[in-house]
Amino acid sequence: MRVGHTYTRHFALETRQHELMGVDLGEGTPRRALVLGLVLYLVWTGSLLLLFGLPGRITFTLYFLPPLITVVYGTQWSRKVDRRWNITYWAIGARYLVLGHRPIICGGRRAATRSEWINRRARWGGRVEGLLHAPGGGALERWLGPDEEAPAGAGGPVRLAARPRLYGPDAVVKAHGRKALKRQEGKA
Repeated sequence: MRVGHTYTRHFALETRQHELMGVDLGEGTPRRALVLGLVLYLVWTGSLLLLFGLPGRITFTLYFLPPLITVVYGTQWSRKVDRRWNITYWAIGARYLVLGHRPIICGGRRAATRSEWINRRARWGGRVEGLLHAPGGGALERWLGPDEEAPAGAGGPVRLAARPRLYGPDAVVKAHGRKALKRQEGKA
């Protein structure tokens, strides 16, 4: 059986910034990470400045560290999906937990009804069960919605393990039988 490989990750060439406003950055920092860091610092620090004003000695850490940690760990390549950054993987996971996704029915030929979507409580699974019993867990329980079972007629996910096979002419002859081949030869 033939096996295909994807080499696009090996050809990822990233541009690097070697100098920034006269400061030598050594071997260079990836430009996409610099841009992401700049955007995160502007949004995070700007919103904190608008809400709380200038930072003090202690609160400076709150203004400075969260975007830095997010950029340092977020721009590393994910171990689960090797063609994505960690921050992309985190964003997709957070979006799924909050909004969910529309299921694909019949290969996209029919739009899923709202009852076929996975409800919020099922998506969050056992992650919040301990918080539901804590004080103030009622608001979280209202947001998650009722604990519903799967709708009637709906089962678990169907796991597909399709394996493509390439059949040659000899296998086709075996499948149709020798008589079909002789009939074809007789007509010619």
